[in-house]
Amino acid sequence: MDIKKLTLTLASRYGVSGEEQGAAQVAADYLKKWGPVHSDALGNLICALHPVPESGEHVMLCAHMDEIGMIVTAIEDTGFLKVAAVGGVDRRTLLASPVKVLAKEKLDGVVCSIPPHLQRGEESKKVPQMDEIAIDVGLDGETAREKIPLGTRVVVCHEGAAMGEHRISSKALDNRAGCAAVLYAAELLKDAPLSCGVSVVLSTREELSCNGAKTSAFGLSPTQAIAVDVSFAYTEDAPRHKCGELAKGPMIGVSPVLSKKLSAALTETAKRHEIPYQTEVMPGATSTDADAITLAGAGVPCGLLSIPLRYMHTPTELIDLRDVENCGRLMAAYVKDTFGVAGKAVE
Repeated sequence: MDIKKLTLTLASRYGVSGEEQGAAQVAADYLKKWGPVHSDALGNLICALHPVPESGEHVMLCAHMDEIGMIVTAIEDTGFLKVAAVGGVDRRTLLASPVKVLAKEKLDGVVCSIPPHLQRGEESKKVPQMDEIAIDVGLDGETAREKIPLGTRVVVCHEGAAMGEHRISSKALDNRAGCAAVLYAAELLKDAPLSCGVSVVLSTREELSCNGAKTSAFGLSPTQAIAVDVSFAYTEDAPRHKCGELAKGPMIGVSPVLSKKLSAALTETAKRHEIPYQTEVMPGATSTDADAITLAGAGVPCGLLSIPLRYMHTPTELIDLRDVENCGRLMAAYVKDTFGVAGKAVE
């Protein structure tokens, strides 16, 4: 598997929360070679990589497909679009950004920005609220209303780029990088003799309260799960104690929300296979799909692996592909060690 190509391809697809079909189509082309694939009522992409045996042991590997963006709320007579945020959009990055308006006919636009020559006093220091932001698509009001239904999603454009040998920058690496790691784990596990079922879930609407993971876990009833997302990678202007580091391996989550035994098992697996890893301690909720999965049905023991990422929720997120690869390796090694012929499930 070419992880760089896969990750950049996934990230290039448009998939604002609730409309993740572009990324789902890419992932489905891989998964359908390895097991039955279907989409459920919320658009979650689910692959039965290994059928659930009579023992009932069933591992769910999950990463979310959706990306942050905007949604059109009104169209002015002048043709300017008014928008609201879908997910945690960083308003500081929006002004003068090129965007794609995802109507039936995709349209280019730009976020309006007041030239510095016309700014007065404190205006130059102000970050506008979302209801103060408008998008120019170069159309008059009547034409814009004909082409752009209210509720149309909008994304900031950024063509993914390689940053040296191992690093890439793109929009939507949160969490298409996690999707790539799960797909790589699936490839490593597809032919493995296992005493458990394995379901791969690429979930929807994580940026909106983890809706997709909640319903997919309820429907699948796994006996344990591993969620994959991204977390903060250190930069010079960030608090070091809250960040991981690029190229130092996936961050194994430790939290009251997560299964202590599963977190420990992932750590021991990493040590045993000499897979680089980092530890991320969270005092409560993880703000990932893991929070929803743990509460599905009668409860699901869940672990969390996070890929270090710089510039989260901007169009220029940056990762090291070695962390994606090692995240996939760690998941596959854990499942093989635990549920191979001589494996024993985590209780």
